[in-house]
Amino acid sequence: MLEKLRERLQAHRPRRNTLRLREAAVLLPVVDRPNPTLLFTRRASHLNTHQGQVAFPGGKREPEDADLLATALRESREEINLAPDEVELLGQLSDVISLHGLRVTPYVGLIPPDLPLTPDLSELDTIFEVPLSHFLDDQRTHTDVIHVDGRDYYVPSYQFPDTHGEEHIIWGLSAMMLVELLAEGFAMPISLYERPAGKLLYRPERRIPTS
Repeated sequence: MLEKLRERLQAHRPRRNTLRLREAAVLLPVVDRPNPTLLFTRRASHLNTHQGQVAFPGGKREPEDADLLATALRESREEINLAPDEVELLGQLSDVISLHGLRVTPYVGLIPPDLPLTPDLSELDTIFEVPLSHFLDDQRTHTDVIHVDGRDYYVPSYQFPDTHGEEHIIWGLSAMMLVELLAEGFAMPISLYERPAGKLLYRPERRIPTS
């Protein structure tokens, strides 16, 4: 499963966005377990923005970052104490534009299981893992329909309990990255641009900043 993921992502040619926007990068950490998982974080409730939202480790590019991969690895170290040398880069996904005008570049990395990861409590509430099978079986609760700049995006929303029984909702920008990971890395028939079966939830129309 993971070998095929590695091969497919290395052959993938992600789309790059050329808009002159502030840059950010995230890491999608795949945990190398017998039943592989994907690692997520949850933003702390005291933050001014994105509080309580599920996300991948990452953040804005800093001047000292050599490139955007360095950004993703630095932020992962700062946020969850993930050492860069524990990450095997599997590939890169297409840029996505946040509603706050950030161009976000996602990277997929394989990490060993049971590392001593700890959340930076100034930014995060918790770290948790979700089996990849949960997404490959398409166990979405519904699909958010987000109308952005004249186009509908069909973004799956997932709900998953952690080991303490607390439910986490995975949606929005993280779910958009996840769709490309599933489609390109696992050849799953899923797309942001095709209306799926099941419940649809229409979100307010949005416009992405372009400068």
